[in-house]
Amino acid sequence: MLEGLEIAEVNYNDIKTTELIRLESEFYTATSFDLINSFTGDEIIDFVQYGTSKELNEEKLGYPILRLNEFDSSFISEPSKYCSIIDKNTYESLKLTKNDVLICRTNGNPKYVGKSAIVPNDYEYAYASYLFKIRPKKELINSSTLVSYLNSKYGRVEIEKYSMASNQVNFSPAKFRQLRIPKFNSKINDIIEQLTYKAFDNLKQSQQFYTQAENLLLETLGLKDFKPSQEKVNIKSFKDSFLSTGRLDAEYYQPKYEEVVKKIKESNYERLADLVNIKKSIEPGSNAYSDEGLPFLRVADYNKFGITEPQKCLSDLFCKDNLETINRLKPKAETILFSKDGSVGTAYMLRKDENLITSGAVLHLTVKNKEQVLPEYLTLVLNSQLVQMQAERDAGGSIILHWRVGEIENVVIPIINIKIQQQISEKIEESFKLKKQSEQLLELAKTAVEKAIEEDEDVAMRFIEEGLSHI
Repeated sequence: MLEGLEIAEVNYNDIKTTELIRLESEFYTATSFDLINSFTGDEIIDFVQYGTSKELNEEKLGYPILRLNEFDSSFISEPSKYCSIIDKNTYESLKLTKNDVLICRTNGNPKYVGKSAIVPNDYEYAYASYLFKIRPKKELINSSTLVSYLNSKYGRVEIEKYSMASNQVNFSPAKFRQLRIPKFNSKINDIIEQLTYKAFDNLKQSQQFYTQAENLLLETLGLKDFKPSQEKVNIKSFKDSFLSTGRLDAEYYQPKYEEVVKKIKESNYERLADLVNIKKSIEPGSNAYSDEGLPFLRVADYNKFGITEPQKCLSDLFCKDNLETINRLKPKAETILFSKDGSVGTAYMLRKDENLITSGAVLHLTVKNKEQVLPEYLTLVLNSQLVQMQAERDAGGSIILHWRVGEIENVVIPIINIKIQQQISEKIEESFKLKKQSEQLLELAKTAVEKAIEEDEDVAMRFIEEGLSHI
């Protein structure tokens, strides 16, 4: 009758005698593990600080503020939001320096709480209040090893045990101080740091190859130094506006949009619908969601560089009832995922068949003729300023952006010489190869930490040596 229940009997007198008084039952039934040699979080903290809670803006006014959205694997990327209402002294105190560790303090999704990233360089960024910053005592544990541990399965167990759940899950610096942090010898600390910074070097090289591909595209089109007009006024007749486009919103007719389309049309070009087949996916509704099952990818679960772990799944029952549709909609290699709602115009080309379903907000594009346009090249163009400005023109003017399929079909795409397309595609593939190697090195570091906890540090070192031979 009680099978499957998680039960632990704890004497209240025992709780009272401890430094940590926790009364919620989940704390005593939470998963744990043996850790023979460890510090407390409190012992390893050299410095800790919350971020700013001031209002942020997207107009690039003030100082750049990093958020959880800009965590890139175990590193950070460039902030997309700014704050104009903090003073210089506050900003200077919040600036990120090399080997700072940023930790997510609170989020509606428990999987993100406690997520950690290392700051691999000095940056002119501050950070938001739902993150906190730690600098560990280097003589006890370096930042790379700390982040590898916190993002490992054992770090997650500790974080989930000490987190506090209410409307949102919270993992404060006070809770971090109560964690168990493994003691590793200097050899393990050093090799984890080397793996982490090798991963960062690969990531930087990956970004450089991608930038080279973007520049080659713009140089080929003669648009490398193109800067669209900032003029807001454009006079149109009723015939040349509403009767031609069906649009009455003034923003649609800004000169910059006309200039971009005109520049593209100066070279060889095609409508997107003439280049690809466009397939719509499904919107199954929240009743089909489950914690386990077939991954359900939404716009927030991918960007132009890859797919993150989808936060929703479709239940086995829903998949069974819709088996034919599910099998038809699983995306294949070289399918370009393309968003039409929310963050519109985000394109990513799959490099293998994927066992997942995308939401109705994500279109599936497949190239009709690879002798005319290569999928990698087309994906780069879709993510470029050339198409992003067409997306901004068409989908602007509403709170929640929506890009109609009919408008997407009419997007103009520049078609350049196939040999140059191949050069661009090679640079993109090299970029993704280096990014994958970066991810493999971070995974190797994280798994090595787990091996050291499960067995010993010699086993972890042998695991690293073996792993490096396959990367």
